Amino acid sequence: MKTSIFFILSLLFILASATTDRSAVVDTDGNKLRANTEYYILPVIRGMGGGLTLSFTGRVNTTVSFCPLDVVQAVQEIDNGLPVTFSPMNPKKGIIREWTDQNIEFAAATTCVQSTVWELTDQDEATGLNFVSTGGEKGNYGRETVSNWFKIEKYEDDYKLVFCPSVCDTCRVICREIGIYIDQNERRRLVLSDVPFKVMFKKAD
Repeated sequence: MKTSIFFILSLLFILASATTDRSAVVDTDGNKLRANTEYYILPVIRGMGGGLTLSFTGRVNTTVSFCPLDVVQAVQEIDNGLPVTFSPMNPKKGIIREWTDQNIEFAAATTCVQSTVWELTDQDEATGLNFVSTGGEKGNYGRETVSNWFKIEKYEDDYKLVFCPSVCDTCRVICREIGIYIDQNERRRLVLSDVPFKVMFKKAD
């Protein structure tokens, strides 16, 4: 009887471990993404731009300071963009897993006073769209920071970014894909969309 119980418990442990492994996000080398490690977010579909970076898009009329900076796709395909770090809601979790809330932060210094933590903007008056910008707060999850949390989901054989925060039980939130919007200046800007932006993660050197 003891042997049977031990076998069953071992089998359950193996199955649980396998499930956990499947939910870990992996980089282009097949290694699990780790918190606070720098990665480039790159497009899977090539030929339309490079990795993700920062740019002043004129979304807010503050042309003197050229801030805040929005998240955009680099123009050149060979440009990896700027590295980012992922910080899960639970800081004790060292592995980045699918469908868990993450702060995403560019590992770069800028001339703007805002942080480089990603946040979703309010609906833009000119376009009616919600763009991904910077200036968010890292950690401190709850109602006040609900726009600062993003998730990674498996998409076909790769990944996509999703805005569907679960850090506030009493908040009504939008759950949509993160896609690309091409503005009048041909900038490829991250935005809430029905068409996901298919991405992969490359560890920065």
